[in-house]
Amino acid sequence: MERKLLKNNLLGTSCLAENNLNIDDSGFGTRDHRDHYSPNKRVTYPPIFTWPAQPIATLKWFFGFPGYFLPWNTFYVVIGMISWYWLSPPLEKMATPTLSLFMLIFFRNTILVTAYYGIFHLRLYIQRQQGTCFKFNPSWTSVNNKKFLFKNQTTDNLILTFSCGVTIWAGLEVGMLWLAANSFINIISVSEHPIYFMFVVLTIHLWRDFHFYLIHRLIHWGPLYRFVHHVHHKNNNPGPWSGLAMHPVEHLLYFSCALIYLLLPFHPAFAVICLAHAGLSPAPGHSGFERITVDKNRSVDIDGYAHYLHHKYFECNYADGILPLDKWFGSFHDGSPESNERMKKRLIEKSLKRPL
Repeated sequence: MERKLLKNNLLGTSCLAENNLNIDDSGFGTRDHRDHYSPNKRVTYPPIFTWPAQPIATLKWFFGFPGYFLPWNTFYVVIGMISWYWLSPPLEKMATPTLSLFMLIFFRNTILVTAYYGIFHLRLYIQRQQGTCFKFNPSWTSVNNKKFLFKNQTTDNLILTFSCGVTIWAGLEVGMLWLAANSFINIISVSEHPIYFMFVVLTIHLWRDFHFYLIHRLIHWGPLYRFVHHVHHKNNNPGPWSGLAMHPVEHLLYFSCALIYLLLPFHPAFAVICLAHAGLSPAPGHSGFERITVDKNRSVDIDGYAHYLHHKYFECNYADGILPLDKWFGSFHDGSPESNERMKKRLIEKSLKRPL
């Protein structure tokens, strides 16, 4: 035990010295013999899903920082609102979409992705402002690796993100706006239905969590995993650009989250916000870090541990972290050794049930 503590302290000291920080990850977690980092904090679900009920804790989660609204949910909603109200062509023009209208939306989304994912990549992987402090896997993204396009993980991820991901995102957005512009669906007025409008907008994250769980379990089914989802899981040590690095079929399933709003009283903002949420939110969850330093003395949790565990172990944490679906269906991993043993036992039992 003393030797383990000494090792962790030495790693922390190295982190301090290398990056000129007054904080280090040894105060937040431990590193194993391979120098892989595990936070002391376990993955948990919001207090709204605990029993007995915790009304005070639930209110703090809804309105506190970090919580349901802040920082991520509000950020994605604001970006989506700006995208629809200020960065989109008038709806009537979408009645007869042209290549130039498609390219307008494509380039808008390209700029959003480039800026947002690029900030994470620049700070953490190019400038390496905090080195490997709070990095789960001490290795950096792969180079000279044959499983990636051009043998480079980042290049591979960038090609898949923009050639497929942003293109399909823009195509679905144009298609939904075309339906709305031609009155194939009923469009509501925000002034006449303000409560309904805000309710839908503020619950987009909940719907996306549920939808993501469903399609994620689907693409972990053998044939779909081998032909589709394995493209994403090549990134067992993900970086920010891994978030949208998917097979085109997975992109179609992933961005199909927005289609639910065609079945409800519709407003174009619902589609634009939902797609923006889906397009941007993978960045922090695939950053490969638990926390990002904001100055020499402070760091913030970017809530990426649960999904990193999925990339590390494959067979756990299929949902996005709010709805306790993994816990209800037996695939939850909180990062503890006990969860690891339960996962191993579950996989052994699963393998024994397979026909010979």
